[in-house]
Amino acid sequence: MKVVPTPLDEVLLLEPRIFRDERGFFLETFNAGHVAGTALDVEFVQDNHSRSTAGVVRGLHYQLENPQGKLVHVARGSIFDVAVDIRRGSPSFGKWTGVELNDENLRSLWIPPGFAHGFCVLSETTDVIYKCTALYDLSDDRGVAWNDLAIGIEWPGSHHVVSDKDARWQGLSADRADLPLYE
Repeated sequence: MKVVPTPLDEVLLLEPRIFRDERGFFLETFNAGHVAGTALDVEFVQDNHSRSTAGVVRGLHYQLENPQGKLVHVARGSIFDVAVDIRRGSPSFGKWTGVELNDENLRSLWIPPGFAHGFCVLSETTDVIYKCTALYDLSDDRGVAWNDLAIGIEWPGSHHVVSDKDARWQGLSADRADLPLYE
């Protein structure tokens, strides 16, 4: 597995070694032994699976008290996956990076704690699977507006479907007390 840096130092792209033949393919989406001693040397405690249709935008989500690192992978379809540094005081505060994850490139994106996460579905139907380093806590559920002009994410497409909850998140500003401090 090849670990590729992104414009945000802590966010990493994983490019797996894929074994293809007439039967299909095989790959490891994660192997703790291969990432020992790296930023991905973490313990995962929860796996999630979401299915969404074209144009759906999920996010930008984070937890404040129990921050989650997420390793995101697409099992079917295609997404534009985004990480935003929301750590107040960080040199890259408010910056974002995005990559296409799909069932052809079979890459994964590591989004560490302290970053908001979201994605936009590019295919008719997409299954996203992600591993988390902390359990989901409804009372700790937070978000940033997916279309915040201060962040300026260049979401693909012109028609986006957003949940009522995600449509209510506020934009990113330096005076938000519900953002993590940079450590």
